[in-house]
Amino acid sequence: MSNTEERDLGIQPLDAILSGWQLDNHDVVEASPQQLTHKQIVRARNGRRLTLKMMMKVARTVNFAVWGRLTDEEREGYTEYFPKNLFSYSKGWDGSELDPNAVLYGSIEGRELRADFRIELGI
Repeated sequence: MSNTEERDLGIQPLDAILSGWQLDNHDVVEASPQQLTHKQIVRARNGRRLTLKMMMKVARTVNFAVWGRLTDEEREGYTEYFPKNLFSYSKGWDGSELDPNAVLYGSIEGRELRADFRIELGI
């Protein structure tokens, strides 16, 4: 196996989750208090092997991107994402596990990050 094959693992579950939420890379980068870049999100979605630290950074930022667009009532039904939900090469990943947040997909369509959430994150 070549180095490229070991690092490039194909489209990741992260891609389907972001598509389900109708979030693009810019929406995720915009919600990042940790300065994630568009290039990092593209690599994460396309299956470039990331370090655990970077997987955790992406997971936190995806949660921020979704959470910051949900109403208080919708937040009660939201389940936080972890690297094992977003990356097929992460420890604990289960390909048969369904996204518990799928019932909320579409609820944030067209919404911007809430002003109170922007203030909270300092963005």
